[in-house]
Amino acid sequence: MNSHYFHFMFFGFVFAGLVTSSVNVKCSGFSLREQSSLWTSYNKRVILKSSFSAKAASVEVGSSSISTGTAEDDVLKALSQIIDPDFGTDIVTCGFVKDLQIDKALGEVSFRLELTTPACPIKDVFEKQANEVVAVLPWVKNVNVTMSAQPAKPLFAEQLPAGLQTISNIIAVSSCKGGVGKSTVAVNLAYTLADMGARVGIFDADIYGPSLPTMVSPENRILEMNPEKKTIIPTEYMGVKLVSFGFAGQGRAIMRGPMVSGVTNQLLTTTEWGELDYLVIDMPPGTGDIQLTLCQIVPLTAAVIVTTPQKLSFIDVAKGVRMFSKLKVPCVAVVENMCHFDADGKRYYPFGRGSGSQVVQQFGIPHLFDLPIRPTLSASGDSGMPEVVADPQGEVSKIFQNLGVCVVQQCAKIRQQVSTAVTYDKSVKAIRVKVPDSDEEFFLHPATVRRNDRSAQSVDEWTGEQKLQYTDIPDYIEPEEIRPMGNYAVSITWPDGFSQIAPYDQLQTMERLVGVS
Repeated sequence: MNSHYFHFMFFGFVFAGLVTSSVNVKCSGFSLREQSSLWTSYNKRVILKSSFSAKAASVEVGSSSISTGTAEDDVLKALSQIIDPDFGTDIVTCGFVKDLQIDKALGEVSFRLELTTPACPIKDVFEKQANEVVAVLPWVKNVNVTMSAQPAKPLFAEQLPAGLQTISNIIAVSSCKGGVGKSTVAVNLAYTLADMGARVGIFDADIYGPSLPTMVSPENRILEMNPEKKTIIPTEYMGVKLVSFGFAGQGRAIMRGPMVSGVTNQLLTTTEWGELDYLVIDMPPGTGDIQLTLCQIVPLTAAVIVTTPQKLSFIDVAKGVRMFSKLKVPCVAVVENMCHFDADGKRYYPFGRGSGSQVVQQFGIPHLFDLPIRPTLSASGDSGMPEVVADPQGEVSKIFQNLGVCVVQQCAKIRQQVSTAVTYDKSVKAIRVKVPDSDEEFFLHPATVRRNDRSAQSVDEWTGEQKLQYTDIPDYIEPEEIRPMGNYAVSITWPDGFSQIAPYDQLQTMERLVGVS
């Protein structure tokens, strides 16, 4: 299939009015010394349980679960000793053990460990431990463990544009202030994740001043468009997929806000990203229309905040953190750039200290990473080769490795929390709710949830009159399906075909069932 250069066609589609934004898809700090050991220590954090039980239902053999048998129980009990440090649960309960095959007569055991991401920082430790705990069984002579990762897919792919339906995690790197090194952090984080084994893409969302064309050097520096599908084909550099307005053959744009939002929407949602484990979005500075548009059209998994030591930087960053908080996007890490430099055996802080720590303390963001002032870091950004690629063993690269571990770990936790936040327990015929970042768990009667729908089908938008009556919903109603909707709500499908959007905030205000556990 022939494709034409993107810049010949791009503005034709924009100005023809084909760009739309109709898709609405609706946190302790580490010192530098602690950071330097984080990467190493994290790889050792596999805990063995002293007592365990078989969890056969979590293990797949072919297309069905295994039957309970002595050999299977032996293997499952052994594997249940291995604890995932992110989830605090054994790998059998997590559902990581797949395709278990046992030939007890020959003493052979084979299985696959399917992790949540190929960038799992302890995948090698999992493989080693799985071999060891099964090999000690007295009847086992040979163990074959293969490693894999879950297919790249968001938690609610069917509600997204086609180009975003095979992306597991979308990470926003934001500063809300220009000149603090946000693009440097975004690009180096992306290439760190790629080095960890993940499939990664970078989206440069700054239309007015795109940085990506300066920071990377792809062989093909012009985006192409598939003329039949009307989709954008990203360019690549060292295995990472890249999209930037700077690769559209237009350079920097001079246009009004609504047009910029439309261009941003088209670039992001019509790109053929393919399967990605992480899409890193280099957000433009500010908290205006473009930022809100990005947060609305894509389900951001998490955000990384970039700041510098100055007080003025903290003021602007605080605005961005509050914006993400209102949009229910967790901020998982703070990167304080240009913190210090070493000379004559001393450490100097030319811009003062404390902005990053202040963000962590005031907003409860889990992790703080300090980047030193390094001429090589700036030079690599201008040369077209990221620092983590140019010097993978250097001090800066080690800090980004720690940041990458943090992002992988936090994204896995967020996805786990979101996927299990609202579930239906058939045994007690109740909806179980455990909102992310909350220790509280409670149960709701399904009919209560259905009767509290606040959509236009249930409540008159103009008068506020209740159209859905109490008696319209039978007490015995049960949900057919519950699916996550980003980090803020779930979509519940009912037997009558109605799809209800239930925000966590609303669920927390409903009358709860007492005595259910």
